[in-house]
Amino acid sequence: MTVKGVLFDFSGTLFRIESAGSWLRAALAETGHEWSEEELARTARELESAGALPGGAKPSVPVPAHLDAVWAARDRSAAEHRAAFTGLSQLVSLPGPGLHDALYERHMAPAAWTPYADAADVLGALRERGVAVGVVSNIGWDLRPVFREHGLDRYVSAYVLSYEHGVQKPDARLFAIACSALGVAPEDTLMVGDDRRADGGAAALGCAVHFVDPLPVADRPDGLRAVLGLAD
Repeated sequence: MTVKGVLFDFSGTLFRIESAGSWLRAALAETGHEWSEEELARTARELESAGALPGGAKPSVPVPAHLDAVWAARDRSAAEHRAAFTGLSQLVSLPGPGLHDALYERHMAPAAWTPYADAADVLGALRERGVAVGVVSNIGWDLRPVFREHGLDRYVSAYVLSYEHGVQKPDARLFAIACSALGVAPEDTLMVGDDRRADGGAAALGCAVHFVDPLPVADRPDGLRAVLGLAD
């Protein structure tokens, strides 16, 4: 296989979202609330258990029936994404309804995201070799400002975001759109992601697939470097 294009997932692959505690602390500061560390830590655990942090852990408790439909379709539109995650955060008692919206807004801020340590080097090396780079993400908002803020936008030729196309991974149509945007055939394309079901959908189109572990940034200093060997 000659790799001419590499598609990357966003969350858990190239970037990692901040912790639930950091997320909640930032939203509290934005809305002028002051909590004890004990109260903040307890509420952060409850929000994490509910799966309310986009890009964070999936719910560890059952999603309520009234959110089933919007949760299943959360990445197909901006409205469904916001409704799903604010719906989950509303399962946790917070001081004032405005804090739920503040939490949602915070997770879209570039400061809420940290690139993995080897992301810039790997993306830069691919571009130097003439390998086209794309980002394919199940998401409900525009992640381009995150890439720009962290200096990685210059390496990316195409962004294919589920909410902009009304299609979410593992649907092969999203990967087909990405390959077309890069001008690369699926059989010459490598998909790199952390979700075996969602990102593994690229295999149905004929793409090779490589998985990384969605570990904290400090625990995965070079998880993307294998991509360079696969792209040789």
